[in-house]
Amino acid sequence: MEAMWLLCVALAVLAWGFLWVWDSSERMKSREQGGRLGAESRTLLVIAHPDDEAMFFAPTVLGLARLRHWVYLLCFSAGNYYNQGETRKKELLQSCDVLGIPLSSVMIIDNRDFPDDPGMQWDTEHVARVLLQHIEVNGINLVVTFDAGGVSGHSNHIALYAAVRALHSEGKLPKESCPQPSRGSGWG
Repeated sequence: MEAMWLLCVALAVLAWGFLWVWDSSERMKSREQGGRLGAESRTLLVIAHPDDEAMFFAPTVLGLARLRHWVYLLCFSAGNYYNQGETRKKELLQSCDVLGIPLSSVMIIDNRDFPDDPGMQWDTEHVARVLLQHIEVNGINLVVTFDAGGVSGHSNHIALYAAVRALHSEGKLPKESCPQPSRGSGWG
C-alpha cells in the first residue's frame, strides 16, 4: 500500500514538473514573439571603446540575437588611451564574433575627434551626425547605448547618450528607438 502511495506521489510530481516546464517554454515563446520587431529588426549598439560591448552590453546582445535581431555595432574609438588601440580593435572583433555580431556589421571609428580619454569631452553634435549617418545607411530601427550616467561615469559614454538623446529630441531616431531609461536612471 505504501509503495502504491509513493508511486502516485512520484507520478503526480513528474506530471506537475512536465506541465510547469511546458507552460514556461510556451510563455517564453509568447513573450519573444510579442516583443519582436520582426525579421527586419536592425539594432545598432553604440559604444565608446572596445570592451564596452562585453563589459556593459553582452546580455543585451545575446538577448537581441535570441529574438533574431540583426545587430550592428558602432564603436566610436579604437581604445588607444594606453597606446593599445590596434590590440583592442582585434579584441573587439573577437568579442563580436563570440557574441554573434557579424564582423561585416562592426564599424570602429578611429578618428582623433573621438579619443579614448575620460578627460576629453566629445562634441555632441559631431557624434550625432556620425551616428545618424550610420543609422540611415544601415536602415537601423533600434538604437541601444549607455544611460545618462554613462553606466560608469566615463565622459565618452555620456557623450554617446547625449547624442542619442539629441537625435531623439529632434525626432530623427526610428520610432522603435524611443528611449526607455532603466530603473534608477533618468533623462536629466
